[in-house]
Amino acid sequence: MRRRLAVLAAVPLIFTAAACGTAEPTSSPSAAAASGVKVAGNLNAKPTVTFPSGTPAAKSSFEVINAGTGPAIKSGDKLIVNLTVYDWDGKSNAFQGSSYDSKQPETIAIDQQLPKVLQDGFVKVKHGGRLLAVMAADAAPQQQQQQAQPTKVFVLDVVGGAPVPLKSATGEETKESIKGVKVVNPGGEKAPTLTTKTGDKPSKELVVKTVIKGTGKPVAANQTLDVHYTGKIWGTDKQFDSSWERGQPANFPLSGVIQGWQKGLVGVPVGSRVVMSIPPDLGYGAQEQNGIPANSTLVFVVDVLAAY
Repeated sequence: MRRRLAVLAAVPLIFTAAACGTAEPTSSPSAAAASGVKVAGNLNAKPTVTFPSGTPAAKSSFEVINAGTGPAIKSGDKLIVNLTVYDWDGKSNAFQGSSYDSKQPETIAIDQQLPKVLQDGFVKVKHGGRLLAVMAADAAPQQQQQQAQPTKVFVLDVVGGAPVPLKSATGEETKESIKGVKVVNPGGEKAPTLTTKTGDKPSKELVVKTVIKGTGKPVAANQTLDVHYTGKIWGTDKQFDSSWERGQPANFPLSGVIQGWQKGLVGVPVGSRVVMSIPPDLGYGAQEQNGIPANSTLVFVVDVLAAY
């Protein structure tokens, strides 16, 4: 995936989501139907995929398996999908994973960073629809097309649209703080200032304090979040990451990040701003990570903008 988030323990293998929709299957041929790949099975469940014999398709294509009956999809939308993935090599055609197995949501932004075959395919279905996409070497950036990669086959079930995230934390300031850490709230949609240069010793336990208390629903462990955040190292004030500086909130399944985030953000109301001191055993431990020294205590100020 294209997101860069220092707190991610690992990039998920596949897009994921919980599915819904009850439209009756319909078939709409496209430039893609010539691939010969067949998709069977009901919506709301992992599909069955069968492959034709012979050489895999060399050209990317898509096919509308189920048009869906919900709202139309357009460029710029952010979708929640269920995704099933195969490597089509003409031999084992290995199954790579499915969100129906992992049960972890994933969002896809329909924008210019998405492969063209997916941009074109998604706008041909509606919410509740199912799309087959075959991504061959021509879908890769030109500099990578000479590298031998298996053709990818995706079956995507569109669950619906992701909620529009807040711009920043909203609510009342609580005056809560962590000793040795300073958070300044400038107000409005501006980024908070985090200062972690201190002679105080960090706690060996996870510490989470609410700086601004939001009024949304509490975050659940199985949800996907949109957040703005800044991360620094305790004692040095060294910043190692900031979504604010990139100008775009981060989006990720909560189950896919370090334990400090998983434990610290569950139960936090959407719209809140929290500051967290995360000990090494709930962060990166004894391993240096992206310029963060081993055994560092991490400090984050996090705005929870959406959870779904």
